[in-house]
Amino acid sequence: MKRLALAGILLLSAVPLYLITGSADAAKEKAAKAPAAAKAGTDTGTEAAIYGPMTVRAVPKAAKPADPAVREEKCFECHDEIQALKTGGKHGKVNCTRCHDGTADHLKDSDKRPATRFDLETCGGCHPDQYASFATLNLKKPARTEKSLLTERAPNPFWDKLMMGHGFTKEHANPRSHAYMLVDHLIVDRAYGGRFQAKDGWGYVSMPGPVNAWDVLVDRYPDNKEHKAFLPESAAAANPTCLQCKTQDKILQWKYMGDKDDRAKWNRGSNVVEYVKELNTAMNCFMCHDPHAAKPRIVRDGLIQALTRPEKDTLWHKDPKATKIDVKEFRDGYRKIALLEKYDAKLQCGQCHVEYNCNPGFDPKTGEYSIKATDQRTNHFPFKDVLQINDHYNALGFRDFKHGLTGGLLWKAQHPEAETFWNSVHDKAGASCNSCHMPKVRNAKGKVYTSHWQTSPRNYLKQTCLTSACHPKLTEAQANYEIDSVRNFTKGKMRKAEFWLSALIDKIVEGKKAGLPPEVIKEAQEQHQKAHVLWEWWTAENSDGFHNPTLARESLTRSVEESRKGIKLINDAFEKKTASK
Repeated sequence: MKRLALAGILLLSAVPLYLITGSADAAKEKAAKAPAAAKAGTDTGTEAAIYGPMTVRAVPKAAKPADPAVREEKCFECHDEIQALKTGGKHGKVNCTRCHDGTADHLKDSDKRPATRFDLETCGGCHPDQYASFATLNLKKPARTEKSLLTERAPNPFWDKLMMGHGFTKEHANPRSHAYMLVDHLIVDRAYGGRFQAKDGWGYVSMPGPVNAWDVLVDRYPDNKEHKAFLPESAAAANPTCLQCKTQDKILQWKYMGDKDDRAKWNRGSNVVEYVKELNTAMNCFMCHDPHAAKPRIVRDGLIQALTRPEKDTLWHKDPKATKIDVKEFRDGYRKIALLEKYDAKLQCGQCHVEYNCNPGFDPKTGEYSIKATDQRTNHFPFKDVLQINDHYNALGFRDFKHGLTGGLLWKAQHPEAETFWNSVHDKAGASCNSCHMPKVRNAKGKVYTSHWQTSPRNYLKQTCLTSACHPKLTEAQANYEIDSVRNFTKGKMRKAEFWLSALIDKIVEGKKAGLPPEVIKEAQEQHQKAHVLWEWWTAENSDGFHNPTLARESLTRSVEESRKGIKLINDAFEKKTASK
């Protein structure tokens, strides 16, 4: 992965301005005439062939004109750490004014702080192909598809019963592409109680991205700063920490780990409604690319903390081939970034596609909702696999929610793709996230670049699964058949795990009503937690087990066994109670 750069696209409200990619026949003709890939062994295709007739792309918006160049020597007199990053790098000759406004006034008066550009167009001015591909709208993947639909990953009726008491029962939607991640987060029913709605109805969903939040959304309750549910069957579950994966617009106003600091305007406990109103851009380029050094990096504080934990207990620590990191600290610990020795999508994508805790919760020892945003456990990355996660959270002393029927404390997974993929067959074979989700493609002039569409490999099988380095003997039909087979197998195991979890919940409720000893109920609740973790991981992990089918099978079958153990505990207690009469 070289020169990966995200970018922005103009939001167009008039549908006739959208550019629809050409027909499949035209795409094949263009592909036949295009030059061979620049890199030997890399199978690429032209943009028309890749993005196809079922995608929509917008006319790129021009980057904002830069201020007149300044003498960087003056900047480096105070910012020597930036000089060290830029020296000898690909951005070494990119003037400060390319990404900062007001630099001339700042040089005259240091109290006049320059502004930093966080928009995607700034990078897109130099990286137009990555910029345009990032904005692709996939018409085959509808917006706001509930995972609890019968055909989806966590279908009802079991989902709402198994997760009763958690906000995800209000709306548990599948992700779209990164270009929509901020808007889709702000509008989902479980996050802000329904206060943020589209200005012009459902038309926003078909806009080519990236969609800037406040171009399409409006606060229906602007005078109410309270974070609560405004609409029936909605929830106010969002907080400033969970937004760190959606955007880094406020990276300069957020201290490392979101701790309170006089220098930081925002922290983990800030009013999330007020915080959100200052956000606009989804997934800034600089989350993965250092703008000064032009090197791969990570900025997500929870991941940097995990990789620097003294326990050295993460999957990364135990991987002999792990990519080395160089942590840079700024302003006496106010900020930290980690430069990577090479592009490593498992770490870069692992900033967000990962299990992490980003919310207040319960202390499992006391049963109280006592872990508040002031506690760093509300911004925590385990970076471990599913078989380790229950012990990790037991040691951490954290639970997410109280189940609405059993009264037991349970954990809620996020989206653990990175840890699931780690040590899988594909991982051991040398593949990474970008191999399948961001392949090399060719633009209209034949130049090879990395696609930033970040979509399913199904949308470009020839450039991912079927390359000469992977599965060249398969046809597209065979590849899809194999993918479907793995996913259907895993979904079957998920449904079985859900059946037995439901049975365990019913048994615990029966035991509580019958007045079984509290210690029996507590032990059964702990069995519920064990079984729940081994199942729920796979409802949050977005591949239906394809990222690691062996681990999925082991985890889900263990879930069934743990549920049965819990049921046996209650049944044994009933027999003992009957025998004592």
